[in-house]
Amino acid sequence: MVQLHVKGVVRSSRQSMDFCATSLLYFGALLYVIVQLARFAFADADFTLLWAVVFGNKPENKLQGKVVWITGASSGIGEELACQLARLGARLILSARREGELERVKRCCLERSNLQEKDILVLPLDLLDRGSHEAKMKSAVQHFGNIDVLINNGGRTQRSLCLDTNVEVYQALMDLNYLGTVSMTKQVLPHMTERGTGVVVTISSVVGMAGVPLATGYSASKHALQGFFNSLRTELTDYPGITISTVLPGPVQSQIVQNAFTEQLGKPVATAGDQQHKMQTSRCVRLILVGIANQIQEMWIAQQPFLLAFYLWQYAPTWAWAFTNFLGRKRVQNFKAGLDADLAYFTKPKPKTS
Repeated sequence: MVQLHVKGVVRSSRQSMDFCATSLLYFGALLYVIVQLARFAFADADFTLLWAVVFGNKPENKLQGKVVWITGASSGIGEELACQLARLGARLILSARREGELERVKRCCLERSNLQEKDILVLPLDLLDRGSHEAKMKSAVQHFGNIDVLINNGGRTQRSLCLDTNVEVYQALMDLNYLGTVSMTKQVLPHMTERGTGVVVTISSVVGMAGVPLATGYSASKHALQGFFNSLRTELTDYPGITISTVLPGPVQSQIVQNAFTEQLGKPVATAGDQQHKMQTSRCVRLILVGIANQIQEMWIAQQPFLLAFYLWQYAPTWAWAFTNFLGRKRVQNFKAGLDADLAYFTKPKPKTS
């Protein structure tokens, strides 16, 4: 009888221990999920990029002394890239159409870094003038001897409804955003393959993954870039020293909206609205530089809820359509009412009164 009692106590003790272990396992899993959801709620980039921010290579160690060619360097993300790269000690080639603005950016870079005059080349360039790109490439190589990184940042966005937009606007968007970028890449890539090393970074957009209203042509040009560079990356498997990297930012503070195409060529945007609700340009650029330093092939950079849209489109497209349609409907409604399209996602701003 005593032996049976002892066996019962032992069995009960084991069951209790098993229950505790199972409970701890479930609690640990639940805690892990809660922590990850909390991290995601405050994240402003994909987890691979955020991991690199904490544990990866630092841009300060990888980009110092590199020759970096930036298109669209006269404002916005391009200007901030130039400034941060200058502080890191990278040598720069600054390209855009507006030479005066490029000179201004160069002066800012020199004032905020230890670079010398010879370390920054102002090279005015029009992405639409593809016949001039070969000569620009030769000038860049003649000045520095090599090009380590090409950052394709030049381009324009769009603010118009498809039903109102002339076909010429779509042609202009593809010529500038897509073919201009392809042309620059094709000029630099043979130089990189000959050396066996180099980085080509292209600033795409969240709309390169998911379409949004008022930007049918812009979205198409970014989708085209995604297809081109994803395919190019697979062609370069024999060149492991060359990295093809695509950056997909969400809304970022810049002048891109002020220069957007509308339904007619030459017609300016009526109002660009306040940009303060968007991600700070400095944070976006810092993340881009971390991605370059760690050879990340695709970077998602956006504040919530736009980061959520990336993951939905990647892993749950049915939910993504519902999410996108909900936001898109509000965006179109506010645009038709003369309100700022970007602010219209989550607020209903009042029209400005004179």
